[in-house]
Order: sequence, then structure tokens, then C-alpha cells
Amino acid sequence: MATVKAFIRTSKSDKNKSVFIRFRLSDGRTDSGGVQLFHTSDISIRPNQWDEKQQKVKARCLIDEEERRFIDKSISDRKDCIKEVYLRKGKNLNSEELEIGIDKYLYPDKYQKVKNTFFETFEEFLQKHPLSDVRCKNYRVVLRALQRFELYSKSYVKGYKNFILDIDTINADILQSFDNFLRNEHEYYIKYPELYKYFPEKRASEPRGSNTIAGIYTKVRTFSNWCIRYGITNNNPFSNFTQPKEIYGTPYYLTKEERNQLYRFDLSKNKSLEKQRDIFIFQCSIGCRVGDLIDLKKENIINEAIEYVASKTKEEKPKTLRVPLNSMAKEIVSKYAGIEGNKLLPFISQQKYNESIKEFFTLIGITRKVTVLNALTRKSEILPLNEIASSHLARRTFCGILYKEAKDPNAIGSMSGHAEGSKAFARYRDIDEEMKKDLVNLLE
Repeated sequence: MATVKAFIRTSKSDKNKSVFIRFRLSDGRTDSGGVQLFHTSDISIRPNQWDEKQQKVKARCLIDEEERRFIDKSISDRKDCIKEVYLRKGKNLNSEELEIGIDKYLYPDKYQKVKNTFFETFEEFLQKHPLSDVRCKNYRVVLRALQRFELYSKSYVKGYKNFILDIDTINADILQSFDNFLRNEHEYYIKYPELYKYFPEKRASEPRGSNTIAGIYTKVRTFSNWCIRYGITNNNPFSNFTQPKEIYGTPYYLTKEERNQLYRFDLSKNKSLEKQRDIFIFQCSIGCRVGDLIDLKKENIINEAIEYVASKTKEEKPKTLRVPLNSMAKEIVSKYAGIEGNKLLPFISQQKYNESIKEFFTLIGITRKVTVLNALTRKSEILPLNEIASSHLARRTFCGILYKEAKDPNAIGSMSGHAEGSKAFARYRDIDEEMKKDLVNLLE
């Protein structure tokens, strides 16, 4: 059983000089694996006042009674403290750990972790939560929007001068205010330029669509759930908040005939546009996201197939996607096999790529009108393909053509990177016009 003894050490010449009371913790015989540790306290006493046997102030010593009670209680408390520290660690306790344990016991405030701010916690989330580089950048867009929201609220909203976002107090009302801020922020870009001086955003002047806002809330909710999961807070601001939902219309995509028309059109007089057209057709042939398309290297071609790990999911559920190359894709790879460096294709920036897609759609005459859902109004609009074509149209074309032929979303998803049971494929299930005509003809 562990015991703690108090004692002092003095020299003959310093009997009237105050010394610090020491403590010895013993548990078993030291020569047979027992423990013996020492601690020098900050409790002082003069040697002529010390009762070695009773380990306290002498009973008949001339001393102020209040000081006597203080010293005796301090000795008793320190013994309890040392025993408590030892009980937690046992015989593995060493001298350094004993001193740290005593200090924590006596001065707990020194060791209380300072609570991180909302944005410090968000940064911690970005560091610890598995995210691809692309998704991390998307989360940083949300982080800057939240920072501007906080600055806007305390600078321009009456009664919110001391407003701060706090992971323990954020609630449904604050989330609703954030929603209003996101929908109106394009007006603040000019009205309150200082918001963007501190937390810049390139596209803040454009109105956000409802699906974009829904995506922002999905990321905020992921962050909130992470904080709850790791015990940072018990507060769930989404428990009484109805999160906006993403709504999509029926996907539009190129027919085989339109894709072939694009590929076979002679663009030899405009080599720059020809290169981007070829890249678009290659993307139609493998169905990858534009971020993965940019990163493709020559070594990604293995046994007449393209192999890569989708960047969107490589940090969470990495899976190698393998897509056999069709004849058009093989022709394009062969055409650009001699380009310098390790890039598979002569890709330019994503923005210029999208601009080029609209340009060669217009030049080649792919202007079929399609019904699309307006991102802001969520109402249907009829627009020509050449005005809305982008890199994502290539991915939809890959999925749409294959789904029309095979109706097997899991097989297609194994090549496109869609998760098994993905909701995205539900949108491809709409019966196309050609199938409708065939069905109606059955009535004849």
C-alpha cells in the first residue's frame, strides 16, 4: 500500500531559516521492485516549528493559529494530491510525471485547453477529415463565405455588433440568416467591398443558384456532424433547420449522331479549336470528370484502356476506374502521342476549355434545343445546346448513351466513378423520345 511521508532537511547553521517541506511516496520495498518518489513542495516552515513524528507544526510552538491551520492543512492536502496522482498512474509513475500531476491537481486552469474559434475548428476539420484536393478547395469556398457572413452580420446588421459564429451556439435561426446572406451576396460585392478585401472570392458578384446553396449547406452539415462525432460539441444546428435540397431536371446529352458529327467535322483550319474538340470527344468516350481529365498522363493508358483513381473519392473510398478505349479514343490518343511532356492530351485551362466547347458547337451547328432547369428560378427553360455546352456535357453523354443501350447503372458507374445505387442515374431513366414513339406505334 502506498504511503506518503512529509519531512524537512536542514543544516545546523540554518535552524532558524525557513525551508520547504518535502514528501516521499513509498510503495513496497525498492530492492524488490517497489516505488519511491520525492517531491519538494512550496510549503515552508522553520525547522524549530516542525514536528518530525507528527509531520506537522509542533503543538507547543509559538505560532499564529491561522498560520498553523494553513500549514497543517496544506501538508494534508498535498499528501492527498500525491496519492491521487499515484492512484491514476500506479507503479509506472516516474518523478517527472509526479510533478506534472501535482501541478495539474493544484493549478487545473493552467491545463484547460482554450476553446478554438469556429473557424479554427473548421481549419482543424479540413486538416483531419479525408478530402481530395478538389473537395478541400470547395470547402474553403464555404469557409470564406461563412467568414464574410460573420463580418457582414456584426458590421451591417442592427443589434449584431458582437455577433460571432460559435460551434456551441449556432442554431437554425443563424443558418436561416446565412441562407439569406448567400442569396443576396452578389449585391454586397459592390455595396460592401471590404468584405471581399479580407475574404476574397472571384465569383461573388454572380447570384447563387438554389442547388449551389444546397451544396453549401451539405458541406456545413458535414462539418457540424464531424464536430459532434469527435466530441467538440453536442450542438446540432440542423436539428430544427430544413436544409435546402438539390433539384435537377432530366439530363440532356449528345446523341451518337451528334457526337460523331462533332468528331468528323473538319477543323484543320483552326488547330487550337480542333485540339479542344478532340479532347471533348475523348472525354465523351471515357466519362471522367474534368478535374481527372486534366490530370491524365500517358502512363494512364494500360492495355488499350484508361486507368485512374477519381480525385473526388480518392481520399475516402479510393477505387481504380478502368475504361476500355473505343475507336475514337484510340485515334485521339495516337494523334497526340507526340506532344511534349507526360500529359496525355494538350489540355488548356478549364475555363478556356468550356469556352472552346461552346465555340465549336456553334461553328459545327450543334444547336438542338433542350429543356433545362434554371439554377436560380428552378423553372424549365428551352435553350440551344451550343449556349449551355460544357465539359460536364461530355460526362453526361458517356453515361446517357451507355444507359440508353445497356440500362445497367452499376456497370456504367464502375467506369464513370458514380457510386453503386447513385441517384444521378435515376435521372437517366426517363424514357427518351424515340422509345416513346415506338411505344405509341404499338397502339396502331
